[in-house]
Amino acid sequence: MRREPSRRLLALFGLATLALVVFALRLFHLQVLMGPDLAAKALELWSRDVPVEPPRGRILDRNGEILATNREAYSVLVFPAQVRDKERTADILARELGADREKILRRISQRTLVVRLSPEGRRVDEDVRRRVEALALPGVYVAPEPARIYPHGSLAAHVLGFVGIDNQGLSGLELAYDEVLRGRRGAFKLFTTAAGEALPGLPMLYDAPEAGYDVVTSLDLRLQEILENALDDAWLTYKPEAAMGVIADPRTGEILAMASRPTFDPNRYREYPAEVLNRNLPIWRVFEPGSTFKIVTLSAALQEKKVDLEREHFFDPGYIIVAGVKIRNWKPGGHGDQTFLQVVENSNNPGFVELGLRLGKETLFRYIRAFGFGEKTGIDLPGEAKGILFPLERVGPVELATTAFGQGVAVTPIQQVAAVSAAVNGGTLYRPHLLKEVRDPRTGAVVHRQEPEVRGTPISPETSAQVRYALESVVARGTGYRAYVDGYRVGGKTGTAQKVGPDGRYLPGEYIVSFIGFAPADDPRLVVYIAVDHPQGIQFGGVVAAPIAGQVLDASLRILGIPPREGGIPREKYVWPEVPPLEVPNLVGMGVDDIRQSSYTFDLEVVGEGEVVVDQSPPPGTKLAPGERVRIRLGPRAPAEGR
Repeated sequence: MRREPSRRLLALFGLATLALVVFALRLFHLQVLMGPDLAAKALELWSRDVPVEPPRGRILDRNGEILATNREAYSVLVFPAQVRDKERTADILARELGADREKILRRISQRTLVVRLSPEGRRVDEDVRRRVEALALPGVYVAPEPARIYPHGSLAAHVLGFVGIDNQGLSGLELAYDEVLRGRRGAFKLFTTAAGEALPGLPMLYDAPEAGYDVVTSLDLRLQEILENALDDAWLTYKPEAAMGVIADPRTGEILAMASRPTFDPNRYREYPAEVLNRNLPIWRVFEPGSTFKIVTLSAALQEKKVDLEREHFFDPGYIIVAGVKIRNWKPGGHGDQTFLQVVENSNNPGFVELGLRLGKETLFRYIRAFGFGEKTGIDLPGEAKGILFPLERVGPVELATTAFGQGVAVTPIQQVAAVSAAVNGGTLYRPHLLKEVRDPRTGAVVHRQEPEVRGTPISPETSAQVRYALESVVARGTGYRAYVDGYRVGGKTGTAQKVGPDGRYLPGEYIVSFIGFAPADDPRLVVYIAVDHPQGIQFGGVVAAPIAGQVLDASLRILGIPPREGGIPREKYVWPEVPPLEVPNLVGMGVDDIRQSSYTFDLEVVGEGEVVVDQSPPPGTKLAPGERVRIRLGPRAPAEGR
C-alpha cells in the first residue's frame, strides 16, 4: 500500500523551493540588475584620482596676437606605498630631477597616498619625462601638467599678471578671469588598496582635462610696444623712481595699452620683489594729480557757464590770496593780464582758483564725483585704489582753491584717463575695461562679448567741444606744446605735482610730472597718459612728460592708420620762463621777519617758538624750485660767548 508524503515533508519541500526561488531572484537582482552599479562602487572604493591640471585658456590681444599661452610639461608623482626600495628611488629621482636626495627621501617615506615632488618635479620637460618613465620605478608616475608661458616676456606684465605653481591666477588678468581661463581638471584613476598598494590586473584610466576659454583683450600689442619703449627711454634718460602710462579709446573705455616701471618678466616672477609684482601703477598708485586735474575744473566752469574763455580776462600778479593764505603761481611775477583761454594755456593756478571760487565747493565737488573721482572706476583688474577726496564738510576756502588746480586731492592715473575721456568724447563717462571677448578654443565661438558700460554723463556734448578746443590750444600755444604732432590735431594738459611724504608733508624737490593728451582733437580716438615720478633734472610735466606723450600719440596714430587732420590751431612755440633752481641759504640765526622781507621766493613752514631759526630742512645748499617749502624751527637766540 502506497503511503502519501506527510504534510510536514511537503511543507519543508515547499519552503526549500521558495528559498531557492528567492535566492535565485536575489542573485539575479544583484548580478544582473545591480551588478554594474555594485561593480562601479567597488572600483570606486579601490580607485584613487590623481588630478591633472587643464591647459589654461590663452590670453590674446585684440588682433589675435598671443600674450599668454601654455607649453607641454609634466609632473612627477610618487605613491609611497608602492615604492619597494625608497633609498634607491630617492637616489635616482634626485639625480634625474637635480633635487636634494634627503628631501625626496623624506617626502616618499611619508604615510600618505600620493606625493608631488615640488618644485623640482613640477612642470618638467619632455626629456625628463622620457627618462623617468624609462626607469619604470615602482610607485613613480609622470602626469601631464601644462606650464604657462608669456611669449613677449615683460610686455604688459602688470596687466597680464602671472600664474602660481598650482595653475591658479595670482595677479592681473590671470587672477581677474581665473575661472574663465582655468578650465576643468582631469585625472589619472589608479586602483589601489587602502594602504595605496596597486591592485594587479586593473589598468590605469585617464579622464582628459578640458582647456579653459580664451580671453581676447582690448590691448593692441603694437601700441603696447610703443608705450613700453617710450617708458624705457624715460627710465634711462631721467632715472626716475617710477613711470607709468596708459593708452585708451575714449569712445568705449577700452584700454589699448598699460604699463609700469619698474616691471618684471612673468615667466620668472619668483625673481622679483613683491612691491614690483603687485603694483600696477596706473590703477594702484594714488597721488596729487597737479594741473591735469584742471580739466575737471574747466569742464565744470564751462558747463555751469561760469566763464567765457575768450571774452573774459584775468589778471595774474603771480599769486592769489584766499582766506589770508597766499597761493602762488608757478611763474614768479605771474602772467599779468590774460584771457581765461590763456589761463588754461599757461596752466595758471590763480586763474583756476578763481574758477573754483566761482563754482563753490558744492558744485565743484559734485562734478568731481560725477567724473568718477572718489571711487574705483571698476576696471577689470585686481588691486585698484579709489583715491582720496576732502569730505565736503571739511572743505573751506583754501581747500576749495587748491582742489581747483589739483592739489589736496589724490587720484589714480586710470581715474584721470576715464575722466578726461569723458571730458573730450562728448561727455560720456565709461567704465575702463580690458576684456573684449571670451571664446571657446574648441569651436572659436564667442561665448561673451564685452560691451561699453556707461557710468554717467557729467557734461554736455557742447561743453565737451569747448573743452577739446581749450586743450588743443594748450598743445598748440601753451605749456603742452612739446606734445604737438605735425599733421595731427592734439589736445592735452600738463601736470607737475609735488610729492607727499609718509608723514603727510610735501617732499622738497620731488615731483610727479605728467601729461594727458588726446588725438585727433576734433574727434578723439586715443587718450594717452604719461607720468614720471621724480625725474632727475628739470621737473616740469610740459618738459618731461609732454614730449613722451607726443611720441606715443604720433606712432600710435600712424600704426592705426588714422589720417592727418586739417583745420587745427596753428602752432606757436611756448616760451618757458627762465626758472632756475634756488640754493637754500643758511637760515640758522636769522629771524622770521628778516627771512620774509628778503628776496627768497620759497614758502616757509614755521614750527616752534623763539626769536631765531635754530634748525632748517632742507639743509643749506639744497637746490629748490621757486615756491617750494622750507621748514624752519624757532628757538631762543644763543647767548654771546664771553671773552
